[in-house]
Amino acid sequence: MRALPCILLLAAVVLTACEAVEGFFTEVPRTYSSAGNLRRVFADDFSRAELGPDWLLTGPGARIVDGALEVEGLRNHPVWLTLPLPDDLRLEFDATALTDEADIKVEFAGDGQSFARAASYVATGYVMIFGGWNNSQNALVRRDEHGGDKRIANRPRVEPGRRYHVVLTREDGQIRWELDGEELLTYDDPDPLVGPGHQHFAFGNWEARVRFDNLVVSAP
Repeated sequence: MRALPCILLLAAVVLTACEAVEGFFTEVPRTYSSAGNLRRVFADDFSRAELGPDWLLTGPGARIVDGALEVEGLRNHPVWLTLPLPDDLRLEFDATALTDEADIKVEFAGDGQSFARAASYVATGYVMIFGGWNNSQNALVRRDEHGGDKRIANRPRVEPGRRYHVVLTREDGQIRWELDGEELLTYDDPDPLVGPGHQHFAFGNWEARVRFDNLVVSAP
């Protein structure tokens, strides 16, 4: 009779391990953060009806839905945070793709005002793309997402409806992207984008519907 609980426990452990391998990253609690003793510079949980003066809309397609920022069809017209940010910083937020296309995108170290004026958009900062190109590739990009100056990973693929916790840190030109507590990509820029013209963060988008929440910006 004592063997049955042991068998059930072993089965549960095996099932959990299989699920972790299949998903590549395991979803972490909503309150996850490893910011430590960093100084909080800005935070937004979007618990209101309108975006307000902290954000600059450069086109239609962004709104607050159920306490989160929802973007769709921005076509590279970012939603810019108006507050200038330090060069060395930590950005963290939750992101959920609501379609199979995925395409979760943010820009940082940008100029705080630029947007696409043609079909092709060259960012003023770095771009993080999770599940881009029809959910086939993840990338850390320096300015031009269609150029060659980027670091890429083909896994994991975005699971629609799943909430991911994203952390981006930059220190002395070294950029690190963590996804649900695990390192996904790094980028070491020998000529970092710093100073005036490179002090802003934005939520981006092309067409797919995505939700962002619980943004926290910290700095040393």
